[in-house]
Amino acid sequence: MTTFDTLFFSFFNQIKKRYKQRSNTISVAYISLVQCSLVLLLGIFFSEFLAQMKVNTISSSKAWTLFILVSIALYFRNWMYYSGKKRKILNTKTKSNNPQYSIVSLILLPIVTIAIAILFLVKIS
Repeated sequence: MTTFDTLFFSFFNQIKKRYKQRSNTISVAYISLVQCSLVLLLGIFFSEFLAQMKVNTISSSKAWTLFILVSIALYFRNWMYYSGKKRKILNTKTKSNNPQYSIVSLILLPIVTIAIAILFLVKIS
């Protein structure tokens, strides 16, 4: 099991008590947000790194377009991966041996990642 699987099922199990029917949809949106924030952070980091190395890269508008396309692809990948039978199989594996994270740390993860990405972005501008 990957780290994203563990984060997904920790979040899923935390909100399943409150949102019974929509917990899977909310969890897919959460894990997509986490992955997109990591892609954003890595993209901004490498953009700044390559700019300091004086390497010509793609333009800013093309980079944002690429980020949006990757975000959409990540959402659909997560939607297909964590729906149906695959989610049920992974859920049984998760309950046996993986740690559960607190809801506060799960919510802070994408917030902190986006905050660091914004700090990098402000430094570039």
